[in-house]
Amino acid sequence: MSAQIIDGNETSKQIKDELKLEVEALAKQGIVPGLAAVLVGNDAASEIYVTSKAKNCKKVGIYSEVIKRPAETTQQELYELLDSLNQNPKISGILLQSPIPKHLDEFAACLRIDPIKDVDGFHPDNVGRLLIGEPRYQSCTPFGVIELLKRYKIEMKGKEVVIVGRSNIVGKPLAAMMMQKWPATNATVTICHSATRDIFAHTKRADVVVTALGKPEFLRGENLKDGAVVIDVGINRVEDASVEKGYRVVGDCHFESCAAKASWITPVPGGVGPMTIAMLLTNTVMAARLQAEALGTN
Repeated sequence: MSAQIIDGNETSKQIKDELKLEVEALAKQGIVPGLAAVLVGNDAASEIYVTSKAKNCKKVGIYSEVIKRPAETTQQELYELLDSLNQNPKISGILLQSPIPKHLDEFAACLRIDPIKDVDGFHPDNVGRLLIGEPRYQSCTPFGVIELLKRYKIEMKGKEVVIVGRSNIVGKPLAAMMMQKWPATNATVTICHSATRDIFAHTKRADVVVTALGKPEFLRGENLKDGAVVIDVGINRVEDASVEKGYRVVGDCHFESCAAKASWITPVPGGVGPMTIAMLLTNTVMAARLQAEALGTN
């Protein structure tokens, strides 16, 4: 068996094309979605991510601001910035780029963001709404996973889904989504983590395996059952002197062996990664709609 590719690049492009039309329609009603990305410190990877998000906003017509603050920013100064963005009518969504300097309390900062502007879906208000099946904004990466499965018409109802990784960003919210009685989900979900006795005993019986643990090529074809669907959320750099950059980007799955056993698989790069930004933009447009409705302008 040779797996079919779940193409995140192409799907994210489709979503952004749809969003561009939606943003144009909103503009006719005087509504312009706006995203503020807050970057504290000098993390090089974060700068790249934030710049990419701003470029993607521009492509679909979303107003964006990148707000940089020095590493020595205090908790109070961060609160004051977030408070001002909460009150700014031009800003529909607020993104606090992680990681932030260690002296700052990231969870407390997350609590400071108005839940209706929390387009990352990390505020406990939004996490709780997701858990009870009444989501406002869904965490972007797992939201992207669900959207890929839905658009590729991969049936989830009643399927055995094993998620390897229990982070607050991917594993936990994805499990909450997968178990909901929604048309695109309604699965039986198992989460594996560092204390799981035999992870591969679980993956070998799964209809769908999602890896989100940050270990290069952890899952191999021998750890899958024939015809499984493999969703690789991992993005890892491994040294490789044979390439000009000196490294390769790989997922948590050994692609060749898993693709030989699976029915569907996401590549790395070009799988789940592009979907994360697409769903952030989706949440931002939704936020603009919700805030306009609350003001009675839509």
